[in-house]
Amino acid sequence: MKIVKHLFWTLYRIWFYILVALPILILLPILFISILKETWYPFFFKIARIWAKFILIGMGFVYRIEREEHPEKNKSYMFIANHTSMADIMLMLVSVKNPFVFVGKKELTKIPLFGFFYKRTCILVDRSSEKSRKAVFLRAQRRLKQGLSICIFPEGGVPQEHIILDYFKDGAFRLAINHKIPVVPITFADNKKRFSYTFFSGGPGKMRVKIHEFIATNNLTIEDTKALNEKARTVILEQLQDFN
Repeated sequence: MKIVKHLFWTLYRIWFYILVALPILILLPILFISILKETWYPFFFKIARIWAKFILIGMGFVYRIEREEHPEKNKSYMFIANHTSMADIMLMLVSVKNPFVFVGKKELTKIPLFGFFYKRTCILVDRSSEKSRKAVFLRAQRRLKQGLSICIFPEGGVPQEHIILDYFKDGAFRLAINHKIPVVPITFADNKKRFSYTFFSGGPGKMRVKIHEFIATNNLTIEDTKALNEKARTVILEQLQDFN
């Protein structure tokens, strides 16, 4: 029985990577054209949302999104969420219609095919390099000026399995305060259960998403960064505890 389960999980993981690669291969010419200019990014983002839905449906994930507030069209936001799964990227894409740019770890550029587009459309950060972390702010500023939003997983990586929610880094909150854009906390309830980084685990099922009330930054200064960080983290942590 254990051998059968391990075989299922192995095939299930392979199937995930097939679903990731297949739409990219099919849409390769269109995707390539869409990244030639930064101003064409909203078109790329629409394709990315279709790609994400294709993967989630193909994996047997049934996502349910509850919204306390809706983002306004043509307005910039700082989207943040807990990070437990490779499926977090796809679920974020289907949950938010406003075009946003991911701030993500440099290591993902090594994934064949996916990494090519990831490198050219996301803001990359080498977390071991202070220079790289500072450069993120400059790139994010440019994207915000273009009317886009930013998405950061503020835990700074994927926490160990037993940790419900790791402590947040301050970067996302400093950016939000500097640019006076609302912080949008988002809770992913089931991603760890459905498709965690533990190889022999997961499977089809529901994925609950809660988009919380936005946190305004208009009247905040850089000295309020820690307080904003804690407020956003508390919102997500309490929701995770309610879900469980």
